Amino acid sequence: MQPAPEDADRWMVSGEGHPRRWAILGVLIVSLLVVVLDNTILNIALPTIQRDLEATQGELVWAVDSYILVFAALLFTWGVLGDRYGRKRILVVGLVVFGLSSAACAFASTPQMLIGFRAVMGIGGAAVLPTTLAIITVVFPPHERGRAIGTWAGAVGAAVALGPVLGGALLQNPQWFAPLTGNAWGSVFLINVPIVTVGLIAIWRVVPETRNPDGRKLDVLGLVLSIVGLVLLVYGIIHASETRTWIDAMVLGPMVAGIAVIALFLYMEYRSDHPSFDVSLFRNRGYAISIAAVSLSFFALMGITFTLPFYLQILRGFDTLTAGLCFIPFAVGQLLAAPRSATTVARFGYRAVMTSGLVIVAFALTTLVFVQIDTPLWLLLGVFFLFGLGMGLVIAPASTVMQNTLPLARAGAGSAVQNTVRQIGGALGVAIVGTVLATQYAANLAASSTELPDDASQALPEEAFAAASESIVATQQVLNSAAESGVPAAVIDSLTAIAYADFLAASHVTSVISASVVVIAALIVGFGLPHIPVPTKSEPSADKPRESEA
Repeated sequence: MQPAPEDADRWMVSGEGHPRRWAILGVLIVSLLVVVLDNTILNIALPTIQRDLEATQGELVWAVDSYILVFAALLFTWGVLGDRYGRKRILVVGLVVFGLSSAACAFASTPQMLIGFRAVMGIGGAAVLPTTLAIITVVFPPHERGRAIGTWAGAVGAAVALGPVLGGALLQNPQWFAPLTGNAWGSVFLINVPIVTVGLIAIWRVVPETRNPDGRKLDVLGLVLSIVGLVLLVYGIIHASETRTWIDAMVLGPMVAGIAVIALFLYMEYRSDHPSFDVSLFRNRGYAISIAAVSLSFFALMGITFTLPFYLQILRGFDTLTAGLCFIPFAVGQLLAAPRSATTVARFGYRAVMTSGLVIVAFALTTLVFVQIDTPLWLLLGVFFLFGLGMGLVIAPASTVMQNTLPLARAGAGSAVQNTVRQIGGALGVAIVGTVLATQYAANLAASSTELPDDASQALPEEAFAAASESIVATQQVLNSAAESGVPAAVIDSLTAIAYADFLAASHVTSVISASVVVIAALIVGFGLPHIPVPTKSEPSADKPRESEA
């Protein structure tokens, strides 16, 4: 039962917050979990999907990025629609689309079908993230928002880490869903359906409808330009994994065209009287630096979580469940840091906390540069814990800074802008790190091939070597075929050791890139973030009571 309109006006005007705000937060987190889980629950299934669908490395990256790209491109559009037509309504629409397309993904029989349905999932997912954060901003008073957003961010971080755990459990027990989907990996998508159903019921019963009565017009041209620009840019980056070089017309051409279209989009949004992507928000130095910190952190996070399943499952030989369980320390770190970040910020300030978090993340990523095949598992888990701890100290405070700079009437659009830029950072992380991993691995194999002994060269003819250089999964398949054809086990073991060493060297390059990006973020925050006061309960709310509740 929703509160009467006069009650809604009372809690909004008084600044005390919605009387059921913590229950609302719980429902929103459940709704958000399914969208965030999907990003990383798929990662643990990538080696299995690549084998079953015979997907190339480029198609594998597109299976991840088709979702993220559509998700990022539509975030601000859904944010504006939520502000105008009702955030609860848009949240429900998004979850329905997400659930239906998830079920379709489970039955995909080709890489192209999977990529297409993943894009549709992005349409639904894009409606969920900005509306949940906008509703939190509206129902909580300023002095409680830091704690609420910290809990929200902790749940996001935990979902990122728990996705591989759930995915590993599902893949380890294909009998649960395989009779229905016809494949071992469809369960990582089909599991979304019951979660979405629970979320829809809870939203209908608990979450109030809120909107901005002065909602703006939808910027259709801006939407089209943003999608075209992002797709061109990421297509060029991912295509490099197929050409095996960054200096190619079909790589540089789309990248340059994409950057040009994005620049035109930003210019038009700056000049528009009804922008979906409010460029003027970046005039606020606290907002701009916070969004840079979060986006660069997500670049590193999404890139590393894309590569780690291959290391854990192929090089270390872990089954999918064990590989998934390795991400639990990351979730523990997030859950410890993010919900407590508001208290830490109150004591030390936003700049100190966010900079410390970024330094911890950079240290964890730098440590990954020295990881070997026989690195003790406890040490690896410790690095994952530090990674999660650092991310928890960055995402929650930065999100709080960005949301507190906005009036309530712009909550949906403002949260959509920050989440758009963050998701773009994640998409670029997957595209760039995944492409560097593929190109560097192919280059390392090519260099190693010139030093192979005669018996190994004969066991791996040129056409087989070309197939093996596509990815570490393809290499394993080629070596398995060679073993079945009678190649001596000693030769197979020698070739496997070479391939593993070459892949590990390539993954170290990606760790260097990710660590460098986070170091840049730490420098930006440490030297650029201004002093930002922490809202207290005694301070009057600066929010304008221009919201309405249905």
